[in-house]
Amino acid sequence: MIVTLSPAKTLDFDGKCLTSTYSSPEFVSDSKILINRLKKISQDDLCSLMSISEKLAKLNYDRYRSWSLPFDVNNSRQALLAFKGDVYTGFNLESWKASDFNFAQNRLRILSGLYGILKPLDLIQAYRLEMGTALDNKRGKNLYDFWGKKLTNSINACIKETKSKALVNLASNEYANAIELKSINAEVITPTFKDHKNGKYKFISFYAKKARGMMADFIIQNKVREPSKLLSFNCGGYYYCPEQSSPNLPVFLRD
Repeated sequence: MIVTLSPAKTLDFDGKCLTSTYSSPEFVSDSKILINRLKKISQDDLCSLMSISEKLAKLNYDRYRSWSLPFDVNNSRQALLAFKGDVYTGFNLESWKASDFNFAQNRLRILSGLYGILKPLDLIQAYRLEMGTALDNKRGKNLYDFWGKKLTNSINACIKETKSKALVNLASNEYANAIELKSINAEVITPTFKDHKNGKYKFISFYAKKARGMMADFIIQNKVREPSKLLSFNCGGYYYCPEQSSPNLPVFLRD
């Protein structure tokens, strides 16, 4: 079973490092192409392109100029430890053993606008570049054009190597759309999480993001390999609802 996640805008490069093991991003040469493109954009234009404040534009303008190869433990951090957004609050990394990091390294993939696809222990440098950004480049008008089929091919290679039967898509639509899900050589399962509010079960983005992280953590710590075992997910008060589910779209509710 392979798991895909979105990255996070919030980053932490100063927190506790829970493992000394690291790897290098598969498509770092492509990342350099994007960085060189981003370096040509002014701070004012970054505000408009990314719909961010002047302060964030200045921060990322400086980040692009300090981004440099090669990555090492002094100038970079493992992706899973660097991302600190809503999804990643669902992980309980403090309780992970070496075997958990190893399992995640083989089966968890984080999609990224700048890095394309990341293994959890791939070193990264600080950045902001959402997959949906309309950044024109030599390969097309946006990042979907830039990455093309590379991410799909990488996922399929991972599926083949691990002999996985399923891809558990826990990424947001913005990032999942960077993969041609119809071309994935495995069953694609996209869980949905709903919370009870005002008498109804609703998709609430903040809670759903954390639930995605909790499910990824559940898969890794329990070494889940079979799709049927996903239905036993019960973290954070969520439970499987067969009445609202279909085989590829399981629904988990929380009261």
